[in-house]
Amino acid sequence: MMLISDAYREQNRALHASNEHYGTSGKAWAPKVRPLADWGRKAVLDFGCGKATLARRLGPAYQVTNYDPCIEGLDTPPPPHPVVVCGDVLEHVEPECLLAVLAELRRVTQEVGLFVVHLTAAKKTLPDGRNAHLIQEPASWWATMITSAGFVVRDQGHNEHEAWFIVRPQHD
Repeated sequence: MMLISDAYREQNRALHASNEHYGTSGKAWAPKVRPLADWGRKAVLDFGCGKATLARRLGPAYQVTNYDPCIEGLDTPPPPHPVVVCGDVLEHVEPECLLAVLAELRRVTQEVGLFVVHLTAAKKTLPDGRNAHLIQEPASWWATMITSAGFVVRDQGHNEHEAWFIVRPQHD
């Protein structure tokens, strides 16, 4: 199960290294994460954490595990967590790896997840010239992909630029 190709990992590492603002959107999700994390014993996995701004915004009262397959030192596959945040990540996934990434999210999500997906083109480009958002699909498409991966969508919302989903693992 490949979550990311070696070539694309290098593209992302280069973009993270060259752009101080790439991988910093995590802090924006803190207001939605706090009530979920309080319910989930304050243990949070930031899946695709980038520069780990969510952990800094939540502060020391929360036990945040940062995971990002593109960042050395944060690329060890994590154990399951009660609360998983995956914000501004899924649209960056290589289309051929999306099902594997969703399966990995299902593996690590014990109780609840917050998934935030941008729906439109990114302002940033990869070093090879491609738009950083490799997948640009409407919210309804993402809802279908998320539910087909074994999640129940408990709440959702969207605007013209992004969609968010509060999910729980579907139990057989």
